Amino acid sequence: MDEQTLLKEIEPVAAELLNRHLGVAKEWFPHEMVPYSRGKDFEPGKQWTQSDSDFGTGEIEMSEAVRASLFVNLLTEDNLPYYFRDINTLFGNDGVYGEWGRNWTAEEGRHSIVIRDYLTVTRAIDPIALERGRMQQVRGGEVPAPLDLFEALAYLSMQELATRIAHRNTGKMMHDKVGEAIMARVGNDENLHYLFYRDLATAAIAVDPSSMVIGIERAVRTFAMPGTGIPDFERLAREIARVGIYDLLIHHDQILHPVVLRHWKIDKLTGLSSEAESARESLLKRIERIGKVAAKMSGDRAEV
Repeated sequence: MDEQTLLKEIEPVAAELLNRHLGVAKEWFPHEMVPYSRGKDFEPGKQWTQSDSDFGTGEIEMSEAVRASLFVNLLTEDNLPYYFRDINTLFGNDGVYGEWGRNWTAEEGRHSIVIRDYLTVTRAIDPIALERGRMQQVRGGEVPAPLDLFEALAYLSMQELATRIAHRNTGKMMHDKVGEAIMARVGNDENLHYLFYRDLATAAIAVDPSSMVIGIERAVRTFAMPGTGIPDFERLAREIARVGIYDLLIHHDQILHPVVLRHWKIDKLTGLSSEAESARESLLKRIERIGKVAAKMSGDRAEV
């Protein structure tokens, strides 16, 4: 089945999912969450030091790994124009898909606003490094690029869930109730976005299981968090994984197993093409292998 035919087939489900989303999504305002009373004017040209921050006073502590995660999370949100471009290209700008894409973009836009304002008033991160990182990230325009709609449905489902987990876990490690509340609020949005894409992918599996299994296998095999292009991303990702904000074990236990195996029930699908059967076999082996590697890595870290 070609992509446009699939979109037409599952459009009624997309409409139901959009209505469900609009019925449960809560309006919220970034300005009501940011602790502006903790802010002060910046002196032009002054070099930031950790002691400038609320988190350098000893009253509240923030680890370098959490700073790394906030840096990555915010710059990821800053790349919104390119995500909109790709979603608009994949799903189209008309009808329910266009309405979803625009609403999703509007909701995502709040995330960079609230996180950036919070980091600015608390001075938790070097604002010059943050702005230079934003410029480099957005100028580069680098984002994960699924090969087709089938892979995109799988990737978007996993990516939205992964982002929810990363935001919430970051908040829990900030040792600041305001910061934790902000990251939880952003994570709640990401969870609703995840549910839309997960259930739309479920509908696509019912219509064309073979193409979807091939797409899911490719999405799992090539999966990358949407942070590629961020300055020094590989080192930052290692720091984030080291403290358990987002690592391979989380990827297996909280994404691959519950979504691909338990919800989409990939191992129980019938009537697949020979190519899809081969893709499923590779997919199941890969998930099992990821689980074993992740468990070993987690055990090795615990022993250190």
